[in-house]
Amino acid sequence: MRLFRASEILGIARDTLQFALDASEETHPNEYMGLLRAEDARKFDLDRNGQVITDVLVIPGTKSDPRSATVKSNMIPNDLKAVGSVHSHPNGVLQPSDADRGTFHKGNVHIIIGSPYGWRDWKAFDSNGDPRSLDVLDVELPEEQFFDFTQDDIDAELRAEGRDPGRSQPDDDRRDGGTFEQ
Repeated sequence: MRLFRASEILGIARDTLQFALDASEETHPNEYMGLLRAEDARKFDLDRNGQVITDVLVIPGTKSDPRSATVKSNMIPNDLKAVGSVHSHPNGVLQPSDADRGTFHKGNVHIIIGSPYGWRDWKAFDSNGDPRSLDVLDVELPEEQFFDFTQDDIDAELRAEGRDPGRSQPDDDRRDGGTFEQ
């Protein structure tokens, strides 16, 4: 199974690019790095086949300093929506280094963001490290839900088990007397 997808990238959602610009500025003077994820353009009623970059996936354990950012490869999930990478150059240089080019084979689009992290302070590159165009698209991104269930779902499950969702369990039902502190 390939980690990165090969379908045509139509562009990046404006909100996603804004997130990457803000994250790069917040990380300054260190480099910022993340993986780009995309969704099928049909989800956004676009009349072209391809994908829209919709998310930046921040990898746990990423280490950065003013000259580099390093992702622990064992922390990268097998993400079928991954299409490339984004990282910042705090020095403002919008050209890939040799080290950057060495990672560009993983994905179709790679974005470099430079200081001062404004709307004109980024460039996109292909897997060879050559500049490529990347449209910024005004698409409505779906509300992100970390969990795929709601409190209503939890309450319904508790009711199905014969438990009252609005009431704490009696002390004798607790296995080891553990509590959660806030």
